[in-house]
Amino acid sequence: MYNTSVSCYITGMEPKILFVPSAFKHGTTLEDIRHAHDTRIYEGPLEGYDNKHAFIGFDLAGNPIEVFYNPIDDDTIKVFHAMGCRNSVIAQFGL
Repeated sequence: MYNTSVSCYITGMEPKILFVPSAFKHGTTLEDIRHAHDTRIYEGPLEGYDNKHAFIGFDLAGNPIEVFYNPIDDDTIKVFHAMGCRNSVIAQFGL
């Protein structure tokens, strides 16, 4: 089971991004996640889940990454998963 305590957060124009330790499990960095948010090409709910959303953007090296998160409120999200974007995720979102 994942530790759900918040490890860090970043603030900026929008939104405040909170992270749990599992967000970094696959080696994606905080900076990569922020950049992916800034360059996102898709954002929406995860099918079949309540309160779970995803965005796809690009890390600092220009590689696509998938980021899954829970919206906390209008200005805050909590990222719990980030990694190189899988083909199955790209297909799920029709990209």
